[in-house]
Formats: sequence, C-alpha cells, structure tokens
Amino acid sequence: MVGYVIVPGIGGSDDEHWQTLWQRQWGAAAARIRPQSWSQPDLGDWVDAIDRAVKEVEARADDVVLVAHSLGCWAASAWLREAGIRPPRGTLLVAPPDPAGERFPGEAAPTFVDVLPHPLPCPSVVVASANDPYCRLEVARDLATNWGSRFEPVGSLGHLNSGSGLGDWPQGRRLLTGLTSRGSTPTSAA
Repeated sequence: MVGYVIVPGIGGSDDEHWQTLWQRQWGAAAARIRPQSWSQPDLGDWVDAIDRAVKEVEARADDVVLVAHSLGCWAASAWLREAGIRPPRGTLLVAPPDPAGERFPGEAAPTFVDVLPHPLPCPSVVVASANDPYCRLEVARDLATNWGSRFEPVGSLGHLNSGSGLGDWPQGRRLLTGLTSRGSTPTSAA
C-alpha cells in the first residue's frame, strides 16, 4: 500500500484546496505535516514535521509519497537532503515559489531563502503554471532541472491552489499516478 505525506505551503491548505480533498479521499493512508510555525515558517520545524509525518505513514504503508505545494516544496527538498532513511517512492512538487523572486514570502525568508535545489534521491515531478505569481515558468523549469525532476507545465492556472478553482484537480491526480506507478523509473528534467 502507498501512503501519502501532505506538505502544504504557509498556513496549510484550506478546505477547498486539492491537497485537502485528496487527503480526505486517502483517509488513513495520508498524513499532513503539523509544524509549529505555519504562519512564520521555520525550515527546521517544517523538516521535523515532515519526518514525523513520514514515520506515521511508514507505520501503515509499504511506500511513501510526498505531495508538496508552494513553500512545502522547499521543505520537502530539504527533508529529502537530510533524510537518513530510504527515499520515498516519489515526490510531487507543485508550484514551488522562487526564493529569489520579489513575491517570495518574507516571513519564510530567514530560513528558507538560502535552500538550494539539489538532485533528489527519488522520482519527482515539478508542476508549474505559466501565470503563477510566485514563480515564473522558466524559473520552475530550472528548479526541476536542478532537482532532477520531470517538468510539467499545466497552462495558466495561477498558484495551483484553491484560488485556482481546481477542485479535486484530476490533472494533478494523473501526474501523481504516473509518478507512483510500479515500474516507474527515476525522472529526468524535460
């Protein structure tokens, strides 16, 4: 059985966010990170929260998949660098913000802004929108290259959050299914 670790961005994902809708469908097969610093993000706290959620899911699943959005992509990347366990089956990185961009959340800057992208130890996909206010498409493509991830542009859908009106986001589910299907090989940047 595959288990999922939900890694939202600042403040978590609201009730209409695709991460929340997916988590409801997965039930006990999913766990959401619970950092103490949701609104004033501290990278160490978020990495610890991912570690706790992964252990929770590993207790009941054969494989773990990280499902990250926005700032959560950077926390997932940092956790993957530090994780002393076997890598997860895959990581979905949706709408990572550009740390060098003018819209990068100032409250996250003290601990998140210096995190550099590095090759991830598992198959991964970076999903990006052409009109994301937090990251230009070209920057998202570069992040995918540096993470060793497949790059998936999905049109002009904003920040790929509840404000984008994605609902259950079937396109994202297909990307996740492709990432986690048995026999999938490590991804390469497009």
